Amino acid sequence: MTTNTAPLLTIDDLTALPDDDGNTYELLEGELIVSSAPSIRHQRVIKNLTTALDNYLAQTPIGEVLPTPGVIFDRHNSVIPDIVFVTNEQLGQIGSDPHIRLAPALAVEVVSPGSENARRDRVSKVKVYGKFGVGEYWVADPVARTVEIYRPAEGALVLAATVGGDEELTSPLLPGFACKASRVFGTG
Repeated sequence: MTTNTAPLLTIDDLTALPDDDGNTYELLEGELIVSSAPSIRHQRVIKNLTTALDNYLAQTPIGEVLPTPGVIFDRHNSVIPDIVFVTNEQLGQIGSDPHIRLAPALAVEVVSPGSENARRDRVSKVKVYGKFGVGEYWVADPVARTVEIYRPAEGALVLAATVGGDEELTSPLLPGFACKASRVFGTG
């Protein structure tokens, strides 16, 4: 029995793709992931969480929150998280590079509709983010109205907590930060 495996794509292959067609292109372990523009609900969750993080960082200037940056881990892994938080030390390492080429302290994905998107955010990206040393990973689910928090344990990211409703989203990476899950989804 013969199995055909497609060659792994690299970040060089991404440069040949259109940049003005309304899609985003990511690579996960050399596999091309194409996503269309996010929904209004998706964008509101990004806005609400970015605002909460920005308000916190205005009082506690330990880094910067960036919406939808390009993050390049290696030749076969290039992602565009919905939000990242990078520390001041990491900002110095990024310099003027148009992409982030290190593991951010925090990456956030908002789940788009569809089981494939949910699987990618909760399985594939958890593995890739853990492999490259992302400090913490949040998955915001607008349908369930919950935020899953993945933290490092034994060389991988594992689900540490799920918060919803009036429960507070907190992180040891962000001392003193607290945001009710309901606020992330626009009701708190």
